[in-house]
Parts: sequence; C-alpha cells; structure tokens
Amino acid sequence: MRDQRLFPGHRVTLVGILNLTPDSFSDGGRFVGQDGALDATAAVAAGRALVRDGAHVLDVGGESTRPGAETLSTAEEIRRTAAVIEALAKASDVPVSIDTRKAEVAEAALDAGARVVNDVSGLRHDPALAELAARRGATLVLGHLRGEPASMQAAPHFDDVLAEVTAELADSVARARQAGLPDERLVVDPGIGFGKTGQHNLTLLSRLGELRRALGLPVLVGTSRKSFLGRLTGDPVTERGIATQAADAVAVFQGADALRVHDVAAAARTVAVAQALRDAHAAGEGRP
Repeated sequence: MRDQRLFPGHRVTLVGILNLTPDSFSDGGRFVGQDGALDATAAVAAGRALVRDGAHVLDVGGESTRPGAETLSTAEEIRRTAAVIEALAKASDVPVSIDTRKAEVAEAALDAGARVVNDVSGLRHDPALAELAARRGATLVLGHLRGEPASMQAAPHFDDVLAEVTAELADSVARARQAGLPDERLVVDPGIGFGKTGQHNLTLLSRLGELRRALGLPVLVGTSRKSFLGRLTGDPVTERGIATQAADAVAVFQGADALRVHDVAAAARTVAVAQALRDAHAAGEGRP
C-alpha cells in the first residue's frame, strides 16, 4: 500500500519556503513591507508558483528566525499568515505548513487549513505545540535550536555536535510522543544554521545518516542560501544557489528525507541526481 504520510519514505519531500516577513535573511520584504503592509495576493501567487515547480509542502512563516531576530507578537504573526494559509489551502491540495514556535499561531494556522507545524525550537519555546498537534492530527517538525534566534549565534559551543544534537532532538521526540503524536506524524530537523558554527553545520550534514539512524524518523534539512555557505564561497545571499544545491545533494546522499528550499525547481534536479547516487551506493553495499 502506498505511504500516505505527508513526508513519505518513497520520495525526498520538497518543502517550499514562503516567508511573510520584512526581515528574513534571504527574502524578507518580498511580501511584507517595513511598514507591516502584507501583499497577500502576491504571496498566494508565489505559493502557487512553488507548487508548479514541484513543491510537495508549502512552509509559511510570519516571524523571522534569522540570527539576531527578535520575537514577534502572536497577533502580528497570525495577521501575516492565517489568511494566506487559508487561500493556499483552498487553491491547492498541497499541504501547507506553519513555521512557528507558538501554539496560538499554530492553532490559527490549522484552523485556516494548515496540516503541518514546523517548530524550529523543538518544543522548547512552547511545549503546548505538541498537545495541539496531537489533538488536531497535524504533522510536527521538531527542529534543533538552543536559546532564541536573537542570541543563538553568540558563541555557540558543542563538545560533540552530532551526539548533542541527536540527544536533544531525541528529547523533543520523547515529549511529542508523550503528548500522543505517533511516529508517522513526526519529522526531525538538525537545525542547520540555528545556534551552530559553520563547522558544526558541515559536521551535521556530512554525518546526517548517523543522526537519522539514531532517531529512526524522517529528517528534514534546510541549508537554503544560509550564511555558512556564503562564508565558504564568498557569495552574497542572492547568489548561493549553486552552493545550496551542493549542500543539499550531500544531505540527500546521506539520507535526508526532505529539503526546505527557496528554489524548488533547482532542488528537484538536485534530488534526482543525489537520490539516484544514493540508491546506487545502497545497491553496491548489498552485493556479496
């Protein structure tokens, strides 16, 4: 029988990013001006374009979680996201995700038609998200983040980044399970760029398979246009497409089940090659 989960095992799920913020590091201000005005029509059109490019899930966020970002009020986050989510849910069968750390925002999004909650804090900001997702039948993405976006890049330290991220994600998973969420509605995200140095990010990506095997759950990876790639290549944020594709190819080869990306069309081509190589490698390992 075909896998009916939103992050099924037979594919690498492409999660298209739709930021409704004035200050996100890559595309802030595209739909929300510095005065707070939201161009909902343009945002919905952009979401539909991501679907045409091959997105399996649309991830809508109203609060920037870039390094140094301050916490947004719940009311403003709902104002930015709920109506756009409702329009997208009506326009397409593609599941919509709400990128939020707050249960109240997530509930408004689920009321509007969202089916996924993407919590970058892994329930550390608002533990009530787990009970909400369980009660509403939503899929929950548990990200790894120590602290708050405003301070997460202030000298991040790990003695063993892979072991510590794995253990802290396991704690988030345990909380979600205790709240009643079944494994088929849980996804983990190692939080690339969230409270980590460039070397931490590289270690997590290059050893992603170990993290996935330890947790036994689908893994979502988000490297799209992030600053550690710019430090490696010297490219500004608008020109990090090739570096993103290289990092995402490694993530898929290492076993990533989903990619969170700005450029869905490019990611689809990356996945086609990386997944074929992963399958060939697995077949070779199985030979006598």
